[in-house]
Formats: sequence, C-alpha cells, structure tokens
Amino acid sequence: MIPVRFGFGYDVHKLIPNRKLIIGGVHIPHEKGALGHSDADVLIHAIIDALLGALGKGDIGSHFPDTDPAFKNIDSTLLLEKVKLFLDEAHYRPGNIDATVVLQRPKISGHIPAMKQNIAHVLHMPLTDVSIKATTTEHLGAEGREEGVSAYAVCGLYTIPE
Repeated sequence: MIPVRFGFGYDVHKLIPNRKLIIGGVHIPHEKGALGHSDADVLIHAIIDALLGALGKGDIGSHFPDTDPAFKNIDSTLLLEKVKLFLDEAHYRPGNIDATVVLQRPKISGHIPAMKQNIAHVLHMPLTDVSIKATTTEHLGAEGREEGVSAYAVCGLYTIPE
C-alpha cells in the first residue's frame, strides 16, 4: 500500500529540576525533567502533531489545550490514544512513524526499545514500523546547554480498506 497522507511534528520543552523526564512513555532517571502542562512527553507530543497534521486536524494544542485542567499532568500516552480514535474515525491507520529526540544528556538509547513498544502498542502498529532515534547537538543551542529537549516526527497514513 502507498501512504496517502503525510505529517510532520515538532515539540520542545524546557528542562527543570524536580520534575520527571518522560520520553516515549518511559520515565528516564535524570536530575531534570521536562516542564509542561501535561507530563511534557516531547516525543509523544511530536508524534501527535505529525498524526494530526497528516489528518489536517491542526496541532496538539488545539485538541488538548494547556488551559484545560483536564490535561494537567496527564500521561501523554492517553492523548495518543485519543488521536488513535481520530485516525479510526477518519478511516486511516499509521503506516510508519520516524522520530528523533534531541537531548544532550542523559543518553536515552537504552530506553528506545520500550519507547517503541509503547507507541506501537497504543497505535496498534507493528514494532518494525516505529523508528526512534536520539541525537545530541554537540553542546550547541538549548538542547546542547541542557536547557531543553526537543523531538521531530514524521508519519505516513494509509486508508483503511472498507
């Protein structure tokens, strides 16, 4: 099958002390965590934006606003589940997801298999169709100074045959 729609997502969060660092639904032990209204899972937020973009449905903030107390500290995998429902209603399924997390420290490569498992499970896709990579910025920019974490994601959507 050939993808019929494509989406791109990007997210960034400031890193602060005394906050959990959650990436791809996985708690990463670190002295800093991402600041945000929800759990600030930068990877899942970028994936959500890619999926919503492919559907032509705007961005994460238009569906899950940071002004809504219902989303305060919410697990971002629950938001991804809601986006999966949007996909189902529109008769699309993700063909693949390719994402990159940009973070100087800590190294997250050992956590990537669990992240892939979480995302594949929520979106009901084969593990082989979820690619997650990690990179640093060689100490350049906010990520390099360990002030923030960002993520980029692209996806292809297929029509579900009726």
